[in-house]
Amino acid sequence: MKRIVLFLVTNLAVMLVLSIAASLLGVNRYLTANGLDMGMLLGFAGIIGFGGAFISLAMSKMMAKWSTGAHVIDSPSTSTEFWLVETVRKLSAKAGLAMPEVAIYEGAPNAFATGPSKNNSLVAVSTGLLQSMSKEEVEAVLAHEVSHVANGDMVTLTLIQGVVNTFVIFLSRVVGYLVDSFLRRGDSQSSGPGIGYMITVVVCDILFGVLASIVVAWFSRQREFRADAGAAGLMGSPRPMMAALQRLGGINVEPLPKALASSGIAGGQGLMALFASHPSMEERIAALAAQGR
Repeated sequence: MKRIVLFLVTNLAVMLVLSIAASLLGVNRYLTANGLDMGMLLGFAGIIGFGGAFISLAMSKMMAKWSTGAHVIDSPSTSTEFWLVETVRKLSAKAGLAMPEVAIYEGAPNAFATGPSKNNSLVAVSTGLLQSMSKEEVEAVLAHEVSHVANGDMVTLTLIQGVVNTFVIFLSRVVGYLVDSFLRRGDSQSSGPGIGYMITVVVCDILFGVLASIVVAWFSRQREFRADAGAAGLMGSPRPMMAALQRLGGINVEPLPKALASSGIAGGQGLMALFASHPSMEERIAALAAQGR
């Protein structure tokens, strides 16, 4: 319940800020007496589409800590915490990165990396992952997450999300205007958008949003393959990452909060492959096996 409330409140706050920004800039007045102002509409769509994506990116570390209850290890107090911090330090140095924040959170096996930039990131692992995997397997998982940071995956996915959001908002309103104009043809008394516009925009937002999710999910799956390959490079062999994936395939992996779903080591495969944020374990292991030949 805490995660759901946090997600809703955050998204409402972001939309309120973006709506105010669009109003102050005047780009929300894209429906004029002379028709649809395409320039204004594109500006509105860009502000809402990219604005939401980049605000989410800027808040990603803070939201990750809040939603998972992750505890950042400032001063290691146990041998496990010391090993975690030093392992991430070693991997980050090898990848040419600034040291990320390292955190542990309570939960079933999973791990994630997030943050607004390569030099301002967070790598977190669950207690379940630490308890169910060997040190070499955990190190491979950490290498996978460090590779995500090194590849700039958080920023890349944000840009992709911003582009598809912009297209969804823009195209939905263009289609809504065309449908409304068709339904009201010959009606010279009416002014402003009618019910046809509003209903069509809502329907198109949903339909185009579903199609956009497929595009974003495809990019998310490709970055998982790249992060697996990056982990193999950092570890000097694909075998530890293959072993970690095999282990994860045989245990119950806890889904991360929605905003972090694509950032985890596993999960998000869902019922339909087109919407999966991660490839199947079998596909990932096969790709690593091919890399090792």
